[in-house]
Amino acid sequence: MDKIKIIRHIIGYIIGMTVFVILVPYGLIKFSRLFGSFGEAGFLHPDWLRLTIAAVFLTIGLIFALWSNAALFIIGRGGPADGFNVAISPRSEKLVVTGPYRYTRNPMVFGAYMIYFSVALYMNSLACLGLLIFFYGLSIIYLKLTEEKRLYHDFGDDYLDYQKKVSMIIPFPRKGY
Repeated sequence: MDKIKIIRHIIGYIIGMTVFVILVPYGLIKFSRLFGSFGEAGFLHPDWLRLTIAAVFLTIGLIFALWSNAALFIIGRGGPADGFNVAISPRSEKLVVTGPYRYTRNPMVFGAYMIYFSVALYMNSLACLGLLIFFYGLSIIYLKLTEEKRLYHDFGDDYLDYQKKVSMIIPFPRKGY
């Protein structure tokens, strides 16, 4: 791998980690504190149950986020930092359909939302949960309008076949991969 690609990978991971691992969870915590839980009682009790469920979602999210980044880097020879048709890290050279990509076409997005959902549970905030649902809807629109078009352009009918067999974000039972 040449030096430019390595530098782009590093920059992509730094930007991705800063935005999705630090800034978004920090924003969710601030949002939760600003708007509270729509009442002092919160929405999930007792605390031990809420924290246990939050830990499960956090673990699932971390597994999917790390696993998908590794698969994209090793198998696809690309990086995750690509948005609005601007490639910060190198784009995948190969369509990745194994590993976490067998279960969802967007395992990083799934992993991130599981982490963010764990924050909403941890904060016991209905406001935060509502915000996540709103952004989840926006994410679907974004993925359909930008990423899926780019992946079709890059990988053609192989991507269309993959798209028909694997769910967009939430891992549902496989239909063929």
